[in-house]
Amino acid sequence: MSSLSSVFALKPFKSMWKIKVKIIRLWKQYSAAAGLTIEMVFIDSEGDKIHASVKKELVNQFDQFLIEGDSRIFINFAVSHATGSYRTTHHAYKIGFLSTTRVRQCEALPAELNGFEPTNYQDLLEGNLNPDFLIDLIGQIVEVSHVESVSVNGKEMQKISLELRDAEDARLPLVLWGVFATDVNNAVQVRSEQSLTVVLRFGKIKVWKEKSSVSNAYNVSTVSINPEMLEVETFVNT
Repeated sequence: MSSLSSVFALKPFKSMWKIKVKIIRLWKQYSAAAGLTIEMVFIDSEGDKIHASVKKELVNQFDQFLIEGDSRIFINFAVSHATGSYRTTHHAYKIGFLSTTRVRQCEALPAELNGFEPTNYQDLLEGNLNPDFLIDLIGQIVEVSHVESVSVNGKEMQKISLELRDAEDARLPLVLWGVFATDVNNAVQVRSEQSLTVVLRFGKIKVWKEKSSVSNAYNVSTVSINPEMLEVETFVNT
């Protein structure tokens, strides 16, 4: 059991796998059915990604060993079919931790290995993408609405609507909710004279009356304004 497997090679009906990956996204999620779980996205040195979950009974066992951005070796875990409408990767399968799963520290994978794959606006606008899969976006803010307070399931939430421009000058509607709406609004106020580039990770495609837009998927997504990334530098200079 000394050799490492690639993320691409993972498949069900076997648990004695061993992989070396970076945790590029980690969040805790609560649902009535599953309780409090730890959800993650892993990437290996080949750039292949896979979703991983720690069920509620094992959260206390593994919580302290799992940190977003860190690289780890994982040994002995379940692999099952990936389903649902908020899929974080295109891998056919996902990882489930077992009580016997082992976590080991290891040499860090490269910092630039972040799994960021910006979506082509035209593919999205033409309806060529499956909305069950979450997406990454990069774009310049060219239009912004006022922040609205909207009642969602009996709870007041902040909402802001943006229009993004890509390097080919295609335009895409982006709707942000909650703290993301507030953060972006504050950034626009503070840096009104500057060009603002938005990076959205794990956004949700919305289709309404055959028109596509994107929004954040609550605790899964991340939103950054002018982050220090090679991809942003390249985008700004195109």
